[in-house]
Amino acid sequence: MSAIDDAFHGLRHIIASGELAPGQKFPPEAELCERLGVSRGSLREAVRMLDALGVIESRHGSGTYVSALEPANIIGALSLTVELMPFDAFIELYEVRRVLESHAASQAAARMTGAGESELRAILDELEALEGEQGTELDALFHETIAKLAGNAALVELLRTFRSRSRAYQVFDLPSGPDMKQVSDRGHREILAALVNRDPASAEAAAAAHVAQTEQWLRTIRPAPVAKALPTAT
Repeated sequence: MSAIDDAFHGLRHIIASGELAPGQKFPPEAELCERLGVSRGSLREAVRMLDALGVIESRHGSGTYVSALEPANIIGALSLTVELMPFDAFIELYEVRRVLESHAASQAAARMTGAGESELRAILDELEALEGEQGTELDALFHETIAKLAGNAALVELLRTFRSRSRAYQVFDLPSGPDMKQVSDRGHREILAALVNRDPASAEAAAAAHVAQTEQWLRTIRPAPVAKALPTAT
């Protein structure tokens, strides 16, 4: 293990143990270097790594602090690695997405509101009027809106991270794309119908079937990732 690894895991342990709580300021560099047995350079590199993961924040003129460690922010950092996954690794992740989308739909059905119904209907009306991959953003918005209705910010962020990679694999612009999009559109409507009926079991089943269908298409076609579909870092 390198000195940077020692510094990284040492800092991680200090935070995970609760010795440094969310919002608390880091001890002076010299103190940390002595405790962890690393140089200032190694420590600073470890701090940069933790910063990229959303674990810490640097305040100009004040120092380095542990972040709020909110689940949604920590999970969002997964996008740094998820977007690098090759197809076979990505498709395994898709199985996890199927489970989570199903759970989100079930929870959303139990919490469904009139405003939520109107928003989802508007999204699908617009999505169904588009062809091919033109509706990619709206498709993602439909699923994200359901996740938000489920009421769990961590779940929203986790599914957003998974979908960010999914959108790199496009199938609706292929020769068979129009037929597949029709199937996808019907799947969306079945999910919405279950949500409107406040039926968690049916919503869960409809979401599972919808995601499983897309997964099957991807496994069969194995499309190459499209770079322009990847989200731009902000």
